[in-house]
Amino acid sequence: MGIFPPGSLIISNMTVSAVPRLYPHADTSLLAHIGNTPLLHLKRLAADLPEVEIYGKAEYFNPGGSVKDRPALNMILEGERTGQLNHGRVILDATSGNTGIAYAMIAAARGYKVKLCLPTNASPERKRILRAYGADLVLTDPTQGSDGAIRKCREIYEADPDRYFYPDQYGNPFNWKSHYESTGVEIIQQTGGRLTHFIAGMGTSGTFMGVTRRMRRDLPHVKCISMQPATGFHGLEGLKHMATAIVPPIYDPTLADENIEIETEDAYAMVRRCAKEEGVLVGISAGANLVAARKIGKRLVAEGKPGVIVTVLCDGADKYLSEEFWNDPD
Repeated sequence: MGIFPPGSLIISNMTVSAVPRLYPHADTSLLAHIGNTPLLHLKRLAADLPEVEIYGKAEYFNPGGSVKDRPALNMILEGERTGQLNHGRVILDATSGNTGIAYAMIAAARGYKVKLCLPTNASPERKRILRAYGADLVLTDPTQGSDGAIRKCREIYEADPDRYFYPDQYGNPFNWKSHYESTGVEIIQQTGGRLTHFIAGMGTSGTFMGVTRRMRRDLPHVKCISMQPATGFHGLEGLKHMATAIVPPIYDPTLADENIEIETEDAYAMVRRCAKEEGVLVGISAGANLVAARKIGKRLVAEGKPGVIVTVLCDGADKYLSEEFWNDPD
């Protein structure tokens, strides 16, 4: 497994400095370390796929532990810039966990209060992390998933809009713009522009929308493939089955070249496999992304084509270690 350090560009076997700090204007050293995450070459996961390379953008290197640090900071900075956010208002949003953790971390660093609506069945680790940062949690019906959290959040905001700054991660364009301006640029530079396919799962859809729009501008030949759960009832925390869920306003279904649906059990198995074969502990949505990457890899092999596939390792496994699937046999 090759590990490409933050701020690096891969050219053949050479690694050179290329990517500047993502948020040089951030006023604390903690927030300045958001972005510029490593790209991991997952060689063993593609060992049976000749001429296919699979890479994972290791977003758990962000200080809040996930890809959501990027949009959370971007939305908060925009709120400050426009005056919608000040220290007299509470940051309020719905979350499945990771964006909430990012909000809570950034709020603690910048002196804000934060209230978050999330499903009761969010992993115990996520809830403990949120409380450790000082977040006020409103737990919602687990059977309604993130949609129930969204509904509750809207109810709270509409009852007292002057009290809250509601960035609305599902409808805020500064969500996907963070990935257009950072994640997509980093992937292009870290692969030396060699990538042929980009794959990302959809929750808010911000990562996929932003990176895909960057590819359309800079590398239009890259195939951009969205991933989502196979059904509305699934265990892929943070992801949406668009046909049965509240569709995020920032989601544009016309951007994807293709959509792949993944079963929860396959994602669980991939999480275990990635840990044992690559030494990389990732979360469930990252496992689903890797399942999708291998599906595309197998197709390329069948067609006799090479490929450089990049996907997103959204977070690490530390937020899921209490889950029972770790005990399942492979």
